[in-house]
Amino acid sequence: MTWNLDSAHSALTVSAKHMMVTTVRGRMAVTHAEIDFDPQQPERASITATIDAASIDTGSSQRDQHLRSPDFLDVEQHPVITFRSTAVEPVRGTRYRLNGELTIRGVTRAISLDAEIVGVVADWRGGTRAAFTATTSINREAFGLNWNVALETGGWLVGRDLKVEIELAALQAAEAQQSAAA
Repeated sequence: MTWNLDSAHSALTVSAKHMMVTTVRGRMAVTHAEIDFDPQQPERASITATIDAASIDTGSSQRDQHLRSPDFLDVEQHPVITFRSTAVEPVRGTRYRLNGELTIRGVTRAISLDAEIVGVVADWRGGTRAAFTATTSINREAFGLNWNVALETGGWLVGRDLKVEIELAALQAAEAQQSAAA
């Protein structure tokens, strides 16, 4: 079944350590997603998603500009980040391992996300909605995000590992709803 992204109810959050002790969080916009999902066969699902790299918002305009620069995301040359699933593996109950390929700055790496089907419900307009969560941790340097500053006391200004948290909402596409009703 085809589902459309509900961007108003979806979020992608990335966090990293700053000076080895504090955590900086930023949000990014998932601008497009192609979702094929049958609630009766979740292991056959697939997703392709596009994230607007320039949408990074950490609450600090100076930091956000630096993150958009060639030191990090280089949004002029690489305006989008993409994810394409390659397999869904059942773990337990509503939990799955979502394997796929993540592309940042033109570098593609295989990643796995711990995913959960939060629910599939009828909405107030007579449609059907689905919600999913997913988390993973990635090494930013594996994608060419290498900028850093050594601290005098040891360690680094920006942590290497990025924690990624996704909340994805989707609406069943009209043609899929019509087929299910027939």
